[in-house]
Amino acid sequence: MDVNMQTTAAPGERGMNEGQVAEPEDAMLGKDDFLTILIAQLQNQDPLDPMDDREFIAQMAQFSSLEQMTNMNEAMQRFVDRQEGSALVQQSELIGTTVKWASLVDEDHGDIQYAENEVTSVRRSEQGDIELLLDEGRWIDSRQVAQIGLEHENEET
Repeated sequence: MDVNMQTTAAPGERGMNEGQVAEPEDAMLGKDDFLTILIAQLQNQDPLDPMDDREFIAQMAQFSSLEQMTNMNEAMQRFVDRQEGSALVQQSELIGTTVKWASLVDEDHGDIQYAENEVTSVRRSEQGDIELLLDEGRWIDSRQVAQIGLEHENEET
């Protein structure tokens, strides 16, 4: 089925066939857009030459696939959000614990220095990384932690 669309551009704008570029978020069609196009096709089809039932079924299958992908994307986003939340909770258990952490001393040679400090607070950075506040007032990335709950040497029981 051929759909002929004619557009009239406003003064100063280019028409659809003149290479108008859509913004990235405008370029993505959602399930509502797909359904609107399908309904428009059905409403505007030629009664003497209706849409082939196989074509209609194929379009409905595409719509169903789009719906399933959208639902899966939403479920994955909820999963990621929960994982990020649980990571923050897990790291908050370090508050009051002494940790051994690594810092890069000489970037050219890859020299690493270790220090031991107590964790006093935990937060999520603007980039989404989990950071630990040490008792000396320094924030470090949680990935810098090398050891948790240091053992005391020569401890007798």
